Parts: sequence; structure tokens; C-alpha cells
Amino acid sequence: QVQLQESGPGLVKPSQTLSLTCTVSGGSITTNNYYWTWIRQPPGKGLEWIGYIAYSGSTYYSPSLKSRTSISRDTSKNQFTLQLSSVTPEDTAVYYCARWVAGTEGYDYWGQGTQVTVSS
Repeated sequence: QVQLQESGPGLVKPSQTLSLTCTVSGGSITTNNYYWTWIRQPPGKGLEWIGYIAYSGSTYYSPSLKSRTSISRDTSKNQFTLQLSSVTPEDTAVYYCARWVAGTEGYDYWGQGTQVTVSS
């Protein structure tokens, strides 16, 4: 059974960098065809795709967030990390990590989500 768990600060000050880690258990993040994704949901809005890091280590980001986003991984810990710089209150959201398998629709495993509030 694959499990994903987000962790990180729940409160970030404006202009700082938001950093969240997703710890994966029950499967390796280097397994072929798996794409490890960050998604967020601002209050009262729909899901917003942020980006992914692939099993190969390659990354792809949402064009609207690309200039502020970095996703990296630590294969020894089976974790991947989101960094979002220069945050504003508009970055307040529940942040999820999820797994997408190439060639399939949707995400087969999700973390429970973690609330991040940007406020001074």
C-alpha cells in the first residue's frame, strides 16, 4: 500500500519561501513511469496543479508558477520537496502531494493535505 504524507510549516510570512516535503512509503519514487506531483486548493477555489518531479528526476512546472517553483527529491529518504518562493497571501491553500502513473488518468494516491497560510 502506497502512502504519501506532507509535512512542513503551517504558517509562512509574505515574501518568504514555502517548503513542504512529501514522504512516500510502500513504493520507490524512482520506479519507472511514476510522476510525483504537487497540487493545491486555495480556500473556496478548485484544485490547482503546481508541478511534478518524475521517476527520472526531471521536473515540470505550471507556467503560472514556474518562476517561483522548485521541486526536488531525496531518493535516500524516498521524499520529494516543494519550494515556492516570494509567497503572498494568495498562496494560502491546502497543499497535496499525489502520484500519477504515466498513461493513466487521474492520481492514484494522494496525501491527506496540509494547510499552509501566508500571513504576517
